[in-house]
Amino acid sequence: MALINSTETKHTNHWLILTLLALAQFMAVLDASIVNVALPAIQKAFSMSQTNLQWIVTAYTLTFGGFLLLGGRAADLFGRRRIFLIGVTLFMLTSLADGFAQSGTMLTIFRALQGLSAAFMSPAALSIILVTYREGHERNIALSVWGAVASGGAAVGVLLGGILTQYAGWRWNFFVNVPVAILVIIAARRILPLHESEADHRTLDLPGAALVTGGLMLLVYALVHATETGWFLAPKLASGVTYLFAGSFLALVAFVINELKVERPLMPLSIFKIRNVSGANALQLLFASSLFSVFFFASLYMQQILHYSPVKTGLSFLPVPIIIGLSATNVPRIIKKFGFRPILMVAPLFVGAGLVVLSRLPVDGDYWTQIFPGLALLGLGAGATFVSVSIAATAGVKLQLSGLASGLVNTAQQLGGSIGLALLSAVAASGTTNYIRDLHARPDAHQIITARVYGFHNGYLVASTFTLAASLLAVLVIRNQKGESEQPIAHAG
Repeated sequence: MALINSTETKHTNHWLILTLLALAQFMAVLDASIVNVALPAIQKAFSMSQTNLQWIVTAYTLTFGGFLLLGGRAADLFGRRRIFLIGVTLFMLTSLADGFAQSGTMLTIFRALQGLSAAFMSPAALSIILVTYREGHERNIALSVWGAVASGGAAVGVLLGGILTQYAGWRWNFFVNVPVAILVIIAARRILPLHESEADHRTLDLPGAALVTGGLMLLVYALVHATETGWFLAPKLASGVTYLFAGSFLALVAFVINELKVERPLMPLSIFKIRNVSGANALQLLFASSLFSVFFFASLYMQQILHYSPVKTGLSFLPVPIIIGLSATNVPRIIKKFGFRPILMVAPLFVGAGLVVLSRLPVDGDYWTQIFPGLALLGLGAGATFVSVSIAATAGVKLQLSGLASGLVNTAQQLGGSIGLALLSAVAASGTTNYIRDLHARPDAHQIITARVYGFHNGYLVASTFTLAASLLAVLVIRNQKGESEQPIAHAG
């Protein structure tokens, strides 16, 4: 990699910086999935209802997705290193509090605070990468590592969560973050440069921050609530969710109006005039909608249909992050030669093919001949797509807006995951209900299992259409950016 300073010390520092920031992002992504396998143990420990149990996951994703734009902009205005360290420190403290929680309510509150800290840590980390590496091949290599971590963390979380829950206890799903965070804090204070922000002001648009954060949190909550209540299937329950969506829409419209009027907006809307920024974030939204439900359905299929243990389920996902890593780390060479647009046109189709393979899983599926091929295609396409979309979403963005660009692409990923899980869970539930209804008789145990698998089939097939839409978006909107950028390199802040 052609790094900025030719000295051996600076070469080492840049690799250390990248490793450090990827490790922090790994924690943030990991914690969105690691707790899933531990939910039955947590439910038993605190005698929680199924509805309340879901909030242990939802509380984290709600605040993580809702505060990402605010966290990214705060990094631009108040210093990337400062915001990153604050985020990691709070993440460590809330992880510790999660592990010592004495009730389900206490755990849910601390999980929400943990998501809030991740919303400041994650975009600040990506922003530091953007200002440390020149736009072009060297940044693409750095983003390939970032993309592999971001897309593989969910699969690793399922494996690690199963191992820790089975052999150490559910509390270690949270305690494991503490030593890692301490290491990140110590290393960050030593190797991340401390300089002032490049922004020409430090005025935070508080009304805009409140409106966009409130609007996004309402949107994520509405999507989660739609999944819980099954309002797609029960119209009588739709009114409450409709009010949530309406409130989110009004808040986001008010945010746009505010940004057009204020002198120093939280999110300068001119950033969307950059064609690739708009297209890449829309593509990220569609792609995440298709991909993140895979782990949800596949985990249920393996544990409830095939009766895999938590550890065996986790091990079954292990090939996914390995393939993602191989795919992601080889993408920069292809981008250097052909650009990111061809990859964004083709890579989502590999994921779509994997989804189609999984949509044909039988009740007594075999892992190596029927599950693994679908997961392998998913890993291959996901690694290439996440790296390329990160490059496209940040290409041509001014350095003083790098935190905002980082927050945007992370927000698109989180919202896409929430939208996809809500919609595809409803599709799967509807498929199961329709299958049983068409039997015209009381179903036996085998027919109920068959109906559930049929519902998964429908969910996977609908998810595959999202990948087709993502590929089409790349064809119509994304444009290759030729040549290396001559932007000067800024400091982490």
